[in-house]
Amino acid sequence: MKTRSIGRTAVRVTELSFGCAGIGNLYRAIPDAEAAEVLEAAWAAGIRYFDTAPHYGRGLSEARLGAFLAGHDRDAWVVSTKVGRVLSPAAAPIAEADGFVEPLPNDVRYDYSGDGIEASLEQSRERLGTGYIDIVYVHDIGTYTHGAANAGHMEAFLGSGFERLARLKEQGRIGAFGLGVNETQVCLDVMAHGAIDAILLAGRLTLLDRSAEAELVGRCREAGTSLVLGGIFNSGILATGPVPGATYDYGPAPREVLERVAALQAEAERHGLPLATAALHFALRHPAAASVLIGTAKASSLRRNLDALHAEVPAEAEALFA
Repeated sequence: MKTRSIGRTAVRVTELSFGCAGIGNLYRAIPDAEAAEVLEAAWAAGIRYFDTAPHYGRGLSEARLGAFLAGHDRDAWVVSTKVGRVLSPAAAPIAEADGFVEPLPNDVRYDYSGDGIEASLEQSRERLGTGYIDIVYVHDIGTYTHGAANAGHMEAFLGSGFERLARLKEQGRIGAFGLGVNETQVCLDVMAHGAIDAILLAGRLTLLDRSAEAELVGRCREAGTSLVLGGIFNSGILATGPVPGATYDYGPAPREVLERVAALQAEAERHGLPLATAALHFALRHPAAASVLIGTAKASSLRRNLDALHAEVPAEAEALFA
């Protein structure tokens, strides 16, 4: 599988990457064996870049990924995880938290300061079983997640968190750092403060939502900042189509979104492409994409998406991706 550089660093990632939210029991609990099966399917397909976070099952995703990667040479894979949430043991088991079913029994607090970032990173290293993290993303900073409370989080991050990440990179303890977010404005704000290597951008550069092209894509090109694309189905609707109950941005899709997706689906099918296939090809073909995350807890779903990416796209359908 092709690999691409992250920013101006020595880190290289496969053009397809595996997103590990699903193996953290997102929306449904899965056994360890099922998590291992989908990870093995990703590896067999040539994927060598795996993205996880403490948020995913309150450490469960990292623990499962770490157990899998322990069976492979460290030089053979690249891992990214995220900082901004610090975990601590909970007093009792947790049935569900933030969409994750039966997560590990951990409480969580936000902390984007230098000390909080380093504490989070040390916990992640232990769960992943590696002393070196290739890419560290500052997770969910911005008003999309925090609303008015974001001002305090930005103060903590720009006050000491950013500098701490830069120091960890200089020390060789991490390979690259950046943001893992669902919005573009916070990316522009942070890039005005200092250089970052990468942005894992969820849902803002997709077949449906191309808002990142307005300013962020050009800014990243100028700065040498790589974009890793997540949420390429916009939390579901580009996979399911505009069906009843379709979700967009983790909630019910509004009427105008349903109408836009219906038009996209009709155009894709006119060229013989299922909507999901068109969404996958849009992301992978975008010139700004260093890597495209595919996340699922089912090996069969992963293989279906990989098959779709190998599907031939008629020349007349190229206009969909322009």
